[in-house]
Amino acid sequence: MVLAVLVIVAGTILFILGYRLDSDKGRLEQGALVQFESKPTAATVSIDGKVLSARTSTKQSVLAGVHDFMMSKDGYNTWSKTLSVKAGTLNWLDYIRLVPKELKSETVASYTSLYGEKASPDLETIILQEKADTPTFQLVDIRAQDVKTTAIALPATVYSDAAVAGVVHTFTLDRWDTGGRYLTVKHTYGDKLEWIILDTQNVAGSSNVTRLLGIDVTEVRFAGTNGRILYGLTNDGTIRKLDLSATTISRALVTNVKSFDLFETNVISYVGIDPANTAKQVAGIYREGDDVSHVLRSIDSLTVPLSIAATRYFSDYYVAIAEGPKVSILTAENLTVNNAGASSLQNYGEFTASADVTTLNFSDGGFRLVAQSGLQFVSYEIEYQRQTNAAVQTSETGSRPLQWLDGAYLWAVYDGQLSMREFDGTNTHVLTGAEVGFDASLSQNGRYIYSIGKTGETYQLQRVKMLLD
Repeated sequence: MVLAVLVIVAGTILFILGYRLDSDKGRLEQGALVQFESKPTAATVSIDGKVLSARTSTKQSVLAGVHDFMMSKDGYNTWSKTLSVKAGTLNWLDYIRLVPKELKSETVASYTSLYGEKASPDLETIILQEKADTPTFQLVDIRAQDVKTTAIALPATVYSDAAVAGVVHTFTLDRWDTGGRYLTVKHTYGDKLEWIILDTQNVAGSSNVTRLLGIDVTEVRFAGTNGRILYGLTNDGTIRKLDLSATTISRALVTNVKSFDLFETNVISYVGIDPANTAKQVAGIYREGDDVSHVLRSIDSLTVPLSIAATRYFSDYYVAIAEGPKVSILTAENLTVNNAGASSLQNYGEFTASADVTTLNFSDGGFRLVAQSGLQFVSYEIEYQRQTNAAVQTSETGSRPLQWLDGAYLWAVYDGQLSMREFDGTNTHVLTGAEVGFDASLSQNGRYIYSIGKTGETYQLQRVKMLLD
């Protein structure tokens, strides 16, 4: 009995650790666990041609090595991927969006002209602007199947020279805050520029950043979701924190900056010029509260493309830096910078793209990184340190940045068609005809993908159903 118990316990432990009997080799081998999930659910799963008894969501242990995975469901295209899995690992195939075999584009609203459109990051709202010189916007609520549209207009008291005859005004939608309520609007009038915070829920409460603080900035980024705290890049290349409620401007946080972005609410990643040597480019980070910024990369060239991106994956921070075609990834559990400018970041991985990197973006949640070089791109999975090379297939010679549709899928408009593909370039699908220069967005429940199309001289806000009834 003792021997039987020991055998059962040992077998249970080996099973939990992923060991399985390889009948071909006649020995125990440690396998990997694969988690399957799909939208819609209840998809059939097969591994190396063998159909599993359970449908998604489900999981299955496999031996280490290369396997062919498939998911299928009536009315949808079959999804497939060949993947090499390592022993003792947990592999997530839980992001799968099955695409209907028959895709029909439905017009939600039509416009005789359309200058701008932005989809909110919370997947609740799409804002549209019909004319460049008129600050009137259409807010489209896409949370329900029956969408609702509300017209809002920026009060003339918020922007400058509203009643001055002969002044040419241009209002450009810039970006949403992460909460999906506020937008930055770039207003040019004559040869002047000012920034406005548009409050979509209380338009009368919109603010003129430039006028309120008496500061000229070329770029602004929201810090948080209250619409009152921002970071701005001034004309002389200085980043400062802007508090609209207290009407205060911080000290110079980083100088000689060419471009910057904000991660979470208080970590700035930037590219600029070395103040001590103007023949050098630098890429670095600054965390609110630190005395100095930290230069992570310095290069003896002003012409080599240099970019930086930051994210958090679970509890760890990751920073990617692209210098020409070379991409380095750094990581740290706690992002700290001491008074001397030394950070806690350590080398994590690196790869080389086919050409100079033009865009560098982490997905939401930080699981994946895409480094794009024209029509070529490299995807890098943080957890598995796995690199995949891919390309956009198009008759066009120029390129545009690939955009994240969610944490695993990318969208782009080429050849007049909206397409989606996985982060590694696989399972590409053309969804509908679409116009360049406008956003595509999922609805919150994933039932629809919204985009902008055009028939003749008429623009349409349109949608394609991704989840069949």
